[in-house]
Amino acid sequence: MRPADPKTGTRELGDFLRTRRAAVAPASVGLPTWGTRRVPGLRREELAQLAGISINYYTRLEQGQSTNASDSIIESLARALRLDEDERAHLYALARPAPAKRRRPARPELPAAGAAALLDAMHAVPAMLLGRRNDILAWNRLGHALLAGHLDAAAPRSPQRPNLLRLLFLDPHTRELYRDWDDESALAVSSLRYITAQYPDDRSLAELIGDLSINSPEFARLWARHDVRLCSRGTKRLHHPAVGDLELHYEVLHLSDSNGQRILTHTAAPGSGSDAALRLLAAPPTVTGEPAVA
Repeated sequence: MRPADPKTGTRELGDFLRTRRAAVAPASVGLPTWGTRRVPGLRREELAQLAGISINYYTRLEQGQSTNASDSIIESLARALRLDEDERAHLYALARPAPAKRRRPARPELPAAGAAALLDAMHAVPAMLLGRRNDILAWNRLGHALLAGHLDAAAPRSPQRPNLLRLLFLDPHTRELYRDWDDESALAVSSLRYITAQYPDDRSLAELIGDLSINSPEFARLWARHDVRLCSRGTKRLHHPAVGDLELHYEVLHLSDSNGQRILTHTAAPGSGSDAALRLLAAPPTVTGEPAVA
């Protein structure tokens, strides 16, 4: 079994720096914009000057020829590139990677202790437990009904668990569920970028990215952008086949000491139409047919 390729991390660092450099308009950092510019955004020498480092050193960083940059250099680059908090953390993970480990055979993730019981206790809140690779490890009845009612309720306990990213990009039912699918897919991929840097030796995570890149041109396009965002809360607009349009607030609850597992919850504003729709979805199914005769 081969150890993880140490060049992978440096390539990721170079690609991230190039895409962030291309996203900075020269005028926004006080640089002149006249004349012909062969590249979008900042030139290498311009970014090096803004960060206060030599062009030779920056070029080595971008070309993957230098590793373990100092904190001061990383901070200087983050300021020059105007990175937000998630992007800065991602830059640190790429520029200061943990020592490469020998990749071991992937093992199925097990739900964190007590997590499934917690989901079942949340009767009025659609919730699911996600692994770090976005495998659905568990869901409660309302979470299943809201987000994957077309799948078997026992699917998370099967050997081939559903994966939230595969559903989003490859499953027509899931795609139709999200009214803002373009925004949802971009957010999902940018979050996956963040997670991947935290677990660079995860073979199954790499295989998931490869599979989606081959089977979904939209995923491949978004992955190539190197956008990074750790999504923790926000709003999702859904169109459910049974209860119609909903606007829900979501929260991602990261479990401590659980190797990247997290609980995804959805709530509606009290008294809203979405609240009524969730209550309808949560109602026990009606039993049809003639009543039993005593």
